[in-house]
Amino acid sequence: MAERTAVVIGGGLAGTTAALALADAGLRVTLLEARPRLGGLAFSFQRGDLTVDNGQHVFLRCCVAYLRFLERIDAADLVTLQDRLDVPVLDVATPRPRLGRLRRAGLPVPLHLAASLATYPHLSLAERASVGRAALALRSLDPADPALDDVDFGTWLREHGQSARTIEALWDLVGVATLNATADEASLGLAAKVFKTGLLSAPGAADIGWAARPLGELHDDRARTALDKAGVRTLLRTRATSLTRTDASEPVRSGDGGPGGGGPVWEVEAETGPGRAERFTADTVVLAVPQQEAHGLLPAGALADQDALLRIGTAPILNVHVVYDRQVMRQPFFAALGSPVQWVFDRTEHSGLTGGGQYVALSQSAAQEEIDLPVAELRKRYLPELERLLPVAREAAVLDFFVTRERTATFAPLPGVGALRPGARTRADGVWLAGAWTATGWPATMESAVRSGLQASRAALTALRHPFDPRTFAIEGLEPV
Repeated sequence: MAERTAVVIGGGLAGTTAALALADAGLRVTLLEARPRLGGLAFSFQRGDLTVDNGQHVFLRCCVAYLRFLERIDAADLVTLQDRLDVPVLDVATPRPRLGRLRRAGLPVPLHLAASLATYPHLSLAERASVGRAALALRSLDPADPALDDVDFGTWLREHGQSARTIEALWDLVGVATLNATADEASLGLAAKVFKTGLLSAPGAADIGWAARPLGELHDDRARTALDKAGVRTLLRTRATSLTRTDASEPVRSGDGGPGGGGPVWEVEAETGPGRAERFTADTVVLAVPQQEAHGLLPAGALADQDALLRIGTAPILNVHVVYDRQVMRQPFFAALGSPVQWVFDRTEHSGLTGGGQYVALSQSAAQEEIDLPVAELRKRYLPELERLLPVAREAAVLDFFVTRERTATFAPLPGVGALRPGARTRADGVWLAGAWTATGWPATMESAVRSGLQASRAALTALRHPFDPRTFAIEGLEPV
């Protein structure tokens, strides 16, 4: 069999996953990434002596594709995963702040959360009872039902007896962080996927994991080593500018998805530096880039409604970073109520901070109203809030305060977005799509990105009639192509 070739455009989690899967199957793979690093929007950078993650990225035990990805790049030792879900929730809206916890017991679903819910101090007895009824109704929904995509989660919650307080103190507490949208701005289908999979599928599904080392060590260093070992040619600072067929007389067609010939059929032109360009030819091409960039590279007619990609909106995430001269919190993280602060994480150890200080980071999702505020205004807003939440901070000196902004951190999970998200297959034979924004069934998470890379590579190998190890793609719930 003649050697097959592939070009993967984009070195985020989706592109890295696809490149590894194609290389593992025996293809000669070239990976093009415009940035000087791999990892996409889950990366690290240096700020003085600190190694800073651009944002706090977490995963759940149910994120089986991402966990498999960590194993594939030999980075499973660089993450921490809770033995059991345990989320401290601090409410500072009352005169005396109250601490509650959302945690699971070692019981089957749904009893694993019953005791925690029964004692959750941030809801009344009647509100706690209403949560159980809503959870049972949610468990009966099929997230893949297209009808759910047209309904917003907030409306459904109110129709099922959820008060404004219940939505704030429970449903949005989880949903804003996972969907990057409030319940009123989120598709019921995506919300059902989050809560059914995370909280109602298996007792340990929602146990929280996070990187114990800088994200760059995982998604760039370890990933690049794995790609090198797999024989992938990885080119950084290389931006794809066009994608064309080598035989210009052969139109884009809706065939079986395979090239059907012996030689390369696609040509990728890329900028490799100022005034420098290089052309790459391949049997198959995976576009693992944001939806707007994919729209610009796809050949005309590659999708039935190609402009739908431009109607998939984006949502921002703001991260506020504060370095204190002393320890101000003891938990690895906590969530807040009654405050503009959403989630606070201790980033001291894995950032390399030494000398007795503490580095905390605030992760602020659905941050449309704050994403462009000046740093001085954010400082004035959030330092007093941290003092409300962390009394020790009132006596601490602030050694550094800075923000990181991801204006297009995720796709916007608005009602109707499901109908806009394309699958891996395009009408351009041999061209495939990957990215957390494609039709994985998941919201825009690291899990969705990895799943999309698996879907695209499996589709490409199937279309090429190229043998592969099915165990590579043995992920429960992996969406059909």
